[in-house]
Amino acid sequence: MKFVKPKFWDKKKPTLIAYFLMPITWVFLLICKFKKNKKSKDENIKTICVGNIYLGGTGKTPISIMINEILKKLKFKTVFIKKYYADQFDEQKLLSYNGKLLCYKNRINALNQAIKKKNDIAIFDDGLQDYSINYHLSFVCFNTQNWIGNGLVLPSGPLREKLINIKNYDAIFLNGNGENTAKVKRKIRYYKRTIKIFDAQYFPSNIDQLNKKENYLVFSGIGSPNTFLTMLKKNKIKIKEFLIYPDHYSYNNKDIKNITNQAKNIDAKILTTEKDYNRLSLVNKKNINVLKVKLKIKNEKKLIQFLKDRI
Repeated sequence: MKFVKPKFWDKKKPTLIAYFLMPITWVFLLICKFKKNKKSKDENIKTICVGNIYLGGTGKTPISIMINEILKKLKFKTVFIKKYYADQFDEQKLLSYNGKLLCYKNRINALNQAIKKKNDIAIFDDGLQDYSINYHLSFVCFNTQNWIGNGLVLPSGPLREKLINIKNYDAIFLNGNGENTAKVKRKIRYYKRTIKIFDAQYFPSNIDQLNKKENYLVFSGIGSPNTFLTMLKKNKIKIKEFLIYPDHYSYNNKDIKNITNQAKNIDAKILTTEKDYNRLSLVNKKNINVLKVKLKIKNEKKLIQFLKDRI
């Protein structure tokens, strides 16, 4: 069963249902408190974790890929580590296209395998809340459009831990389309004045392959579909219909048939994200356009120096 993010999570202020769920949130926070017994750092390999506090749609995977590219240029032998989830093969594919990937149900087992293969650095896509590993370097990713939603912890809100916990991490990535950046930075500095903040922005890498005179039916099953929609509008793509599916949604033949019929009815071409495209069967990819998206770091030289200093 696919998880669909509740709409009340992203309200600016907590709703009645959010407060109703608070007793469960308190139990969740208590459980997390007892789990926080981190091991000592493993000095046989350096570890970098790219994670989040807001659940879903914060750009962990593209940022992990970007960090990997930087480290490879610095001549480090790197490997991605991602905990195995059957419904996340889209992200697993993206990582494997861009480097070596170890995908296990247990991150410690994957890390031991990375050490056996004599890697210099393991880059964890997600895992900040896995307290069995003490990372050498930790990044927290936020999408500036969603930011922290209603600001509450699961299940009352979208946060995996309290925002104040950013003081326990080394650096922040702010990504999206540039919304609310100044406001978000002020809030982060309130909790940790000295924390490093890196700005990243999504941009389409193959926009020239799309005919901007055409109308498009767009479908998306990613963590932050509105960021994708905003980017399309900024690039003047004519959107006739925008269909949202749950994050990591696995499309079947019936889904694609329905999408194709809807597109025909409104005389539109079909467009989706690279992550969604990777979830389609070979047959269903026919006549579906894919927009590839990359993250661009505004202060990349500072990030490179930061990695050099800390690794």
